[in-house]
Amino acid sequence: MTDDPSATARFAVDLMPFCAELGVRDVEGSPEGVSATADWAAERCTIGGSLHGGYFMALADGIGAAAAAYHLPEGAGTSTIESKTNFLRGVTEGEVSIRSTVVNAGRRVIVVQTDIHRADGKLATRTTQTQIVLT
Repeated sequence: MTDDPSATARFAVDLMPFCAELGVRDVEGSPEGVSATADWAAERCTIGGSLHGGYFMALADGIGAAAAAYHLPEGAGTSTIESKTNFLRGVTEGEVSIRSTVVNAGRRVIVVQTDIHRADGKLATRTTQTQIVLT
């Protein structure tokens, strides 16, 4: 691992080209968790100008995988095998902040929780996902 813990998170996100399509930026991380930001954009919305639920889930999946990467054995990869999202509030403007933390890192699976907050600090979504460890 590098001396810069955030470099690991940025590297993990860079391995997922879809994260660039999602507008993920400002990626920072450590074994305790990974954070990033993204902006509201009309092309990411559903009816009424609110960010689409699938967009939230994709953000959580990408940043959650980056958090899981800190807990993988050398040479291993990961893939999501289960994901559940609670949608608490809509986002109709501004920036969202994403924070993923590892709930449990086992030998075969890693459980990650990802919270996405609106610009006003209110929780918009909470996702819990299970990542399999691929050796």
